[in-house]
Amino acid sequence: MHLPSAASLLLAALSLPLASAGKDHGHGKKQGLNTLAKKAGLKYFGSATDSPGQRERAGLEASYAKYDQIMWKSDEFGQTTPTNGQKWLFVEPAPGIFNFTEGEIVASKAKKHGKHLRCHALVWHSQLAPWVETTEWTKETLRAAIVRHITKVAGHWKGRCYAWDVVNEALNEDGTWRESVFYKVLGEEYITLAFKTAAKVDPNAKLYYNDYNLELPGAKVEGAKRIVKMLQKQRVKIDGMGLQAHLVAEWGSPADIDRHIEVMRGFGSLGVEVALTELDVRLQTPYNATNLALQKRSYKNIVGACVQVKECIGVTIWDFYDPFSWVPYVFPGEGAPLLWFEDFTTHPAYDGVVEALTNKTRRTPSKPAKGPRSSRFLRD
Repeated sequence: MHLPSAASLLLAALSLPLASAGKDHGHGKKQGLNTLAKKAGLKYFGSATDSPGQRERAGLEASYAKYDQIMWKSDEFGQTTPTNGQKWLFVEPAPGIFNFTEGEIVASKAKKHGKHLRCHALVWHSQLAPWVETTEWTKETLRAAIVRHITKVAGHWKGRCYAWDVVNEALNEDGTWRESVFYKVLGEEYITLAFKTAAKVDPNAKLYYNDYNLELPGAKVEGAKRIVKMLQKQRVKIDGMGLQAHLVAEWGSPADIDRHIEVMRGFGSLGVEVALTELDVRLQTPYNATNLALQKRSYKNIVGACVQVKECIGVTIWDFYDPFSWVPYVFPGEGAPLLWFEDFTTHPAYDGVVEALTNKTRRTPSKPAKGPRSSRFLRD
């Protein structure tokens, strides 16, 4: 955890008064975030989205028209991820009974509007159908259940997913294995089995390991590298590392960009691509000029790092509209983590992202870059 100094807080607040918030983007803007991202050499800048009327979106139907215009009909986003509809709880609610309705809501819109689709998530300890956790498994029966699940789910969307998050959040913070139902029965074998099966079912999809708190160097990053090396040693296909990037504005540091770059290059050195897969930056609420400025810095640093690392191929924010965020439901007293406020004006962080995508990000002088900068990122 790196808390900013009082001086840096004051400078941040003075540099960005609260009145600067509230710009209206998504309507009549010359170049959206996806256009800028592609010009910077990324494959996409995207936003996850959920099913209308469900979960955080329930009761907010009055906002849907403007939301949909920005999500689907502007050039802000060139990619999407269903935040919930492809998870085990929804697609296999009972053993061998599959329901793809929720996942198709987002997947079909992505196809209609020409957006890249990142698919999420095949094997995860959370949001499981209850039967998965209550069944008394043997190694043989759990292997069969994993293979059946991946075969049916990845098979249903075969050819439509740019990438799959094959295994999600398999690590503890110290880099050791999470004691999930899968690990307790099969050990690390379940990870190998999941990737082998996904590669067989949809050989053209990029296969990712996805986790949070992988944005700064540490034991968990080393654990994620261990997963990549383990699969590569067994000649099992793994194509990417997903950095969820659920960040906290008040914990950030000006030097974080260097550390983000170090992590991304470290994964890239193993021969896998990198993506920011669930980016948001939560704040203490009610927000103010100071923490909005810190949020802008965090967004600018993490997106700027991605632009500077050739292996980082894209950015997905975990929805773009504050009222649809998961954060206030999980972290009381925190919220406003996205780029659009409730009234559809944009956070100062939106401009931070624009700056990151248009060559306004620099490494901090205390840690000069090692090796050449990516050819797609040039100084002004």
